[in-house]
Amino acid sequence: MTATSGPGISLMSEFAGLAYFAEVPSVVWDVQRMGPSTGMPTRTSQGDILSTYYLSHGDTRHVMLLPGCMEEIFEYGHRSFDLADRLQTVVFVMSDLDFGMNLWMSDPFEYPEEAADRGKVLSADDLKRLKGDWGRYRDPDGDGIPYRTLPGTDHPAAAYFTRGSGHNADAAYTERSDEWSENMERLHRKFETARELVPAPVIEENEAATSGILYYGSSSEAVREARDRLAGEGLETAGLRLRALPLSHEVRSFVERYDRIYVVENNRDGQLAIILRSEYPDLGERITSLAHSDGLPLTADWVAQALQEKERDR
Repeated sequence: MTATSGPGISLMSEFAGLAYFAEVPSVVWDVQRMGPSTGMPTRTSQGDILSTYYLSHGDTRHVMLLPGCMEEIFEYGHRSFDLADRLQTVVFVMSDLDFGMNLWMSDPFEYPEEAADRGKVLSADDLKRLKGDWGRYRDPDGDGIPYRTLPGTDHPAAAYFTRGSGHNADAAYTERSDEWSENMERLHRKFETARELVPAPVIEENEAATSGILYYGSSSEAVREARDRLAGEGLETAGLRLRALPLSHEVRSFVERYDRIYVVENNRDGQLAIILRSEYPDLGERITSLAHSDGLPLTADWVAQALQEKERDR
């Protein structure tokens, strides 16, 4: 596990690709701040969403947690490790400098009582039962997640190579096209499995609404206040607070349910909106970006005014 900000993420992108492809459980906390380059290092942003999701070269997508309050930041401190172990991949927790440097009120944190979930780990007894017949990158369960052993497991078949180069299901080096394709398809299946394991979104349906607001992270309080203001002025909205990527099936259902989806985020380019349109191309016309970034946290005033302008222009 390590903590960093945007420049550190960029600098170590090759190692993120290694963790993804060799399937090494890892956790990275990204306290996002302004960029590009040195930018404004003491100002906040949600500007690493797009680059981190696709970090590294090749066909790569990463699991990302999007805490929206202090309680979730504490909770994701241990859940990120469970996810990394269960999925055997790198997990990014996307905080920002609004959370990282400003004062927030919070209820007392609840210390986790459940044991850590190490995922699919084979013990020495398991290996005896299997008579050593296992492969580090095999997929016997069909969910894309292989089995692994931990260092020091007392069995002669416990050791394996962790390869960042081309490898087959038994972790042997390969440049065969069929074995490469099979491995990449398995990694894709694992990413689909992750949709069911990441924290579900928080959804507030509204039967009176024709539009929904999709938001995440430290902008959550501004959006909640903006929705109250808009409702007081006769503009009803539904809300979905995204808590993780990849997108779960509940997110698609929410986007399908409303005529217009406004994606609120603290960056210039509407990075989450780009991801949504990419993954839901058939629903792209419903998705409108409400993106703004000046180094400061988003305000309810800005969210409400920006949404009202879009509603007037439609």
